[in-house]
Formats: sequence, structure tokens, C-alpha cells
Amino acid sequence: MKAYKSFIVSALVTSTLFGSGSSSYMQQQMEAFKKEQQGFLKYKKQQIDSFEAYKKAQMEAFKQYKKEIGVFWEKPKLSTKKEWVAYSQDKKTRSDVDFGKNTITIETIAKNKNEALSKLRRTLAKVATIDTKNAIEKDPLEQRIAKIPKPANVVDAKVDAKPILAPVVFKKPPTRKTLTQFVYATVNDKTLSKRPSKKVENTFVYKVVVKLPKDATYKRSQIYINEVRENASRQKLPVSLVFAIMHTESSFNPKATSYIPAYGLMQIVPHTAGVDSYNYLYKVKKIPSSRYLYNSKNNIRLGSAYLHLLYYGYLKHVKNPQSRLYCAIAAYNTGAGNVAWAFTHTYNTTKAARVINRLTPRQVYEKLLRDLKYDEPKHYLKRVSKRMNIYHKIYGM
Repeated sequence: MKAYKSFIVSALVTSTLFGSGSSSYMQQQMEAFKKEQQGFLKYKKQQIDSFEAYKKAQMEAFKQYKKEIGVFWEKPKLSTKKEWVAYSQDKKTRSDVDFGKNTITIETIAKNKNEALSKLRRTLAKVATIDTKNAIEKDPLEQRIAKIPKPANVVDAKVDAKPILAPVVFKKPPTRKTLTQFVYATVNDKTLSKRPSKKVENTFVYKVVVKLPKDATYKRSQIYINEVRENASRQKLPVSLVFAIMHTESSFNPKATSYIPAYGLMQIVPHTAGVDSYNYLYKVKKIPSSRYLYNSKNNIRLGSAYLHLLYYGYLKHVKNPQSRLYCAIAAYNTGAGNVAWAFTHTYNTTKAARVINRLTPRQVYEKLLRDLKYDEPKHYLKRVSKRMNIYHKIYGM
């Protein structure tokens, strides 16, 4: 009996000691976990803050450059989604390629016609033949932005040398002779217009507007056919979808820039779709820089990856392929949460899928056009759907 009592006491003591040790161990683990979590949150905040500071510095560069342009021009312009605007180093000559309207507008501030003709011809020759690499690297604003220190979580890249307008303007690579003939036939006394400059005394603003061929958009799409086919195949997407998205986002403007900001052919927003797509492709969270996204290969790769994430990931519970396609198109513009809202007035895509799965594809399409929160994604869905049919006829699936 004494031995039994001794065993019980010993067991209780051991149990108490062990329990005490276990409690202490668990407390230490929890404290360590909290410190680790706090450290991670601090690191994440630093990453966000550093990118926001980088983005702010970029916006300041844009504002400052626009202010400097305003010294010479009544309406200072910068590139947009559909327009590629470039200035000379002295800011007195600018080219504006409108990919939506298929026009090139070249203007220069000069004292007389001969000076203007010389500057306009030189600028047109450059615009008609320059590739994306030189267009970015020689742009005064882009040179300024490139000097802004990038945070560690921003991934950069060189812009690839892709033709911009040469395949549109010329049937084959231009020689010096054919380029000269084009320039002089396009910029002359008959095509020149002028108005007094309201900014620079004793000068005029001389202008030439060049209309691009009717098939210019199709010819520009051909520049990217290999990248589109490769990435559409890799991401299990229709070629026509990728082309329709590119056309709707930028009209194949490789320098496409919007206020969000979003960059490049498929208008990737760096800190949202850019991060998600890069992480999906390379298993690391990085924010792509503007130059990374002006590289057409990178842009099409990330844009196609984001379409894959939408169609096969965020909207995977939508059973009908056509219904899911309509939702993915709208989501590319407005986000999967806003698509869900159109069906349930919540941002829950799983809950929305249950409603969508009770509807026909046509009903899904009509409901999106009726109930999406904003008008822009409604127009976007219409345009992309229509253009998919066109590119399907041109390039097939």
C-alpha cells in the first residue's frame, strides 16, 4: 500500500511538473509565433510602403514632366491606353500615335515653315521606323523614371525590340530611299497646317496628320502572333480571347499607360494582377515594373496567366464554360468580386457560382450587362465578346 501511494504521489508530481513544463513550452511557442507574425506584418508593411513611395515618385515625375511640357504646349499630353505620345529632348516637337483612330499627329513649334518641315520630317521618319526598345529608352520621361530607385520587391526587365509602325506603313522593311519617299510625300506644303503658338512668342505650331491604313490594327496584331499562340496554349485559353483582350485594352499600343496605373498591351496593374500573375508563374511575389510590362513578351505572358487565374481559379465553380468565359472577361476589367456582386450583391464568388449555374450562358451574359456595378465593364464585355468572333475568324482557336 505504501509503494502504491508512493507511486501515485510520484506520478502526480511528475504530471504536475510535466504539465507545468508543457504550459511554459506552449507559452514560449505562442510568443515566438506572435513575434514571427509581427515581424512578417512589419516586413509586409515595409514592402507596401516602399512600393507606394516608388509609385508616388513615379507620379511626381509624370506631374513634373507634364508641367515642363506645359511651358511650350497649350494642352500638354502624355501617353494613354490608346495613344503613344513622345516628345523631343527640347520638348518642342511631339508625335501622337492614336492606335484607336489609326492616326499619327506630329506637331512642332518653329519660327518658319522650312524649320518646321525639317523637324516634322525627321520626327515622322523616327516614328515610322522605331522599335519598342528605342522608343522607351530614348523617351525623356522614361529616362527620368528609370532613375527612380526601385524597391527590392519590384522586378525589372529590358524592353524587347519589337516594331511598332513599320509593318503597318511599309509592305517590307524600308530602305533609306523608300523611307525618304514616304516622309516627303506625307510632310509637305499641302499637308502642313499652322497656328500661332500661345506659349512661345514669335513662333507657330505646325502640324501634320497622317492616316494609317484601314487594316492597321490587324497588321499590328500580327506582330504578337507567336507570343499570343504560345501563351494561349500554355494557359489553355482561346487565341481569340487573348487578342480580343489586347485589342480592347490598348489597340496594340505597346506603350499603353493608364492612370490606375496599368501598363502595356494587356494593361497589367503591377500591384494587383501583376503580383498574382507573377506569383502564379514563378512562385514568388514580385511587383513588375513599368518597363517589365512594356516588354511585350512579359506583358502577354502575365496577361494570359491572369486570364488563366480568373477562368480556372477564381471562377472555377462556374460549371458552364461559356458562362465562365463571360464572367472571366468581365472580371479582367472589374475583378472577380465585382462579377459576383452582379449575381448576389456580395463579393463571394463561390456563392455567386451557385446562382450562375442555374442560368443559361445567354442569361449570364444579359445579367452581367444589366447588373454589373459600373458601365465600363458592361461595354468591355460587349467589345471583347464581339472581337473574339473577329479574331477567331482570323486566327482560329
